[in-house]
Amino acid sequence: MFTGIIESIGTLKKIERRGEDIRLTVSSGKLDLSDVKLGDSIATNGVCLTVVECLSDGYVADISAETVNLTGFGRYQVGQAVNLEKAVTPTTRLGGHMVSGHVDGIASVDERLQRGKAIEFWLTPPAELARYIAHKGSITIDGVSLTVNEVDGIRFRLTIVPHTASETTLLNLKAGDSVNIEVDLIARHLERLMGLGAQESDDNHGKVSNVTMDLLARSGFIK
Repeated sequence: MFTGIIESIGTLKKIERRGEDIRLTVSSGKLDLSDVKLGDSIATNGVCLTVVECLSDGYVADISAETVNLTGFGRYQVGQAVNLEKAVTPTTRLGGHMVSGHVDGIASVDERLQRGKAIEFWLTPPAELARYIAHKGSITIDGVSLTVNEVDGIRFRLTIVPHTASETTLLNLKAGDSVNIEVDLIARHLERLMGLGAQESDDNHGKVSNVTMDLLARSGFIK
């Protein structure tokens, strides 16, 4: 589990193709590796990777074919900068939101706009993920926890404040680029609960789940 608060910008030092899989060597920049051991998880551009080898200035991790297909790693090049975050501990401040590191897909950057000192981006996600993206909801972009400031159809707008821009790779994004996205975990679970409620109603001749649209609205999950 992660928070989406980036701890360091790393660099891809080596990309080794192993059939459909990839083995990565990552230079970790200022990330403190003193407490990292084999088997630990590090979010790399939002993807939860398991450390298979510890280096003095980084780590080695394997990426499965499924992860390659769902993320941008299939197109990444040696020398590319990546956002890094170690897994949270029980004493970690949850400064962002709950992030699993299981990327849902790739969104395209449509526009980049300068708004004062902030940067705004309009992005288009895969159509099947749009229903999980809500105004003022949380989303993870290349591992960065962000708030959705506007939704227009399936497109959505993000505002990147100067500190976030300087501490992550988002400063380098431009129109035409692609980013890894992870939608909010709560939205996925709510959809599953609503689906089970509908099925339960059919299976039990009208006896419905306690999770209703009215309950979600009163609890602030929907408007």
